[in-house]
Amino acid sequence: MPLTRTVLLAAALPLLLLCGNAALAQSGPPPAWDQLTPAQREQLIGPVRERWNGADAQERGRMLEHARRWQSMTPAERAEARHGMHSWKQLPPDQREEARALYSKLRTLPEAEREALRERWKQMTPEQRRRWAAENPAPPRRESRGP
Repeated sequence: MPLTRTVLLAAALPLLLLCGNAALAQSGPPPAWDQLTPAQREQLIGPVRERWNGADAQERGRMLEHARRWQSMTPAERAEARHGMHSWKQLPPDQREEARALYSKLRTLPEAEREALRERWKQMTPEQRRRWAAENPAPPRRESRGP
């Protein structure tokens, strides 16, 4: 299977699993890829193709890397990743910004300082976290990425 098709499949299938498909759920287990109609395949791949075609080279590289990582995950790791994506989507925008700021800062610190900041973060009040995030903003996000 060509790499592009593999990438599209790796990105589209988790989306199907996350979103669900009532028609497929009612008619038993979903068919194998080879049993899907061309319209069903297009329904799965179309959104990924549009995102790919609209992405710059850096974003495409990121998409490929995410697809490679997804394929290497165990079912348990994939379930954990889905849970994390769901949790992230539920966060209010201000808490997402706080998380981005914290993660950005943690990436720059040696292990001992990272652990100290994590512990300090756990002790902070919501107001202290907001203030810390405002004083230590994450770098600007690229436009092509989602929330």
